[in-house]
Amino acid sequence: MAIRTIRIYGDDLLRKKCRVVDDINQRISILIEDMKETMYNSNGIGLAAPQVGILKRIVVIDVGDGLITLINPEIVEMQGSQLESEGCLSIPGVQKSVNRPETVKVKAINEIGEKIIIDGEGLLARALCHEIDHLDGVLFIDKAIEDEEK
Repeated sequence: MAIRTIRIYGDDLLRKKCRVVDDINQRISILIEDMKETMYNSNGIGLAAPQVGILKRIVVIDVGDGLITLINPEIVEMQGSQLESEGCLSIPGVQKSVNRPETVKVKAINEIGEKIIIDGEGLLARALCHEIDHLDGVLFIDKAIEDEEK
């Protein structure tokens, strides 16, 4: 496995829409392993394939409760809202407030091709939304809410 280079803000690839994964083959499995290693090496809680230069609908997330790998994830339900500060491995040193749902339900397939449903709340809901946005070329700064001056 290998640690891949994380694409940084300004790289046009981060603004592109990712393609659906049709076949979980050896190349996809290697990509997923590399993404996990890259995320952990960078002290991140999530990483999407376009952040390592691959336009495929794959994300890995670990908010401290164990690793989640999602292929072709789709948000099917959202409830509530939470306004918290976010950062991104592709935009180092930047933190902005973003309003996200408090809970989400995501359907996807896992790395062995099984259909799964993930119910996320709080930080996991935020991470799911953030990483799935990457798959559509959306960055958290696009959704940032400017803090009001006091």
